[in-house]
Amino acid sequence: MRLALFNHGRLGIVDGDDLVDVTEQFAGPGPYGPAGPLHRHIERLAAGTVRLPDLASGPRTPLSGVVLEAPLPLPGKIVGAPVNYLDHKAEMEYTTSVADLGVFLKANSSVIGPGEDILLPYSDKRTDQEGELGVVIGRTASHVSAEEALRHVFGYTCLLDITVRSEEDRSTRKSFDTFTPIGPWIVTADEVPEPDALDLRCDVGGTTRQRTNTADLIFGVRELIAYTSSVMTLFPGDVIATGTPAGVGPLSHGQRVVVDIERVGRLEVGVDASRATPYGQRPGRRPSPVPAR
Repeated sequence: MRLALFNHGRLGIVDGDDLVDVTEQFAGPGPYGPAGPLHRHIERLAAGTVRLPDLASGPRTPLSGVVLEAPLPLPGKIVGAPVNYLDHKAEMEYTTSVADLGVFLKANSSVIGPGEDILLPYSDKRTDQEGELGVVIGRTASHVSAEEALRHVFGYTCLLDITVRSEEDRSTRKSFDTFTPIGPWIVTADEVPEPDALDLRCDVGGTTRQRTNTADLIFGVRELIAYTSSVMTLFPGDVIATGTPAGVGPLSHGQRVVVDIERVGRLEVGVDASRATPYGQRPGRRPSPVPAR
């Protein structure tokens, strides 16, 4: 199934050119809170309290007539995998990879959905796109083996890990509001039998910048879940950003960014720099010392 949020927090199954509203069938009675009905559904599914949907009875809406939203607007946590493709390691001249660095956390407040805009924070610091496969956890995972890892996956989504090229820690540079576009929906795991064999492409301004296959991941999806769950417990609705290939590059005002992943979908967002300010004016900056005379 492809599960999407639309029209102010309704939950639907994509069925051909339509969305079938299954909000109450899947998520139970509202309200659903800021995490949304899909997060509630994933939790209920893990607890075994969801019935199969009756698509014939659900209200239908043409996909062309809805506004899609981030399918998980407030995940429990977002875990990132730094330097998880060898070609990206080479282009950035890193001496380390995910095997040495481990994982990092992104703020869950950084999520936006399809059609929204990435807001560039600084007018004089490069901000890059990083197209990635996102993994959505479906069952609590703690110290799971790579062999058991996929049993803990609910589904997959397209994800952008937007990054300021400055000197702060990764979690700071990647956690600005709007820096984690997710969508356009979540494809359930049964639709993607092998997540380590998916073509991925990322276009910026109509030009392809990134093209890879997830077979080239240093830590594949199984290994990434096993490693991450050895550090922190993963809960239903958590999201893992699996890492980006070579081809990252600067974003500028007015561009469109598209991530297209085989079997998963196509996510498109915009770029807005109209509120960007000089890096030197950021709160908490330390003034440069006055040289001695």
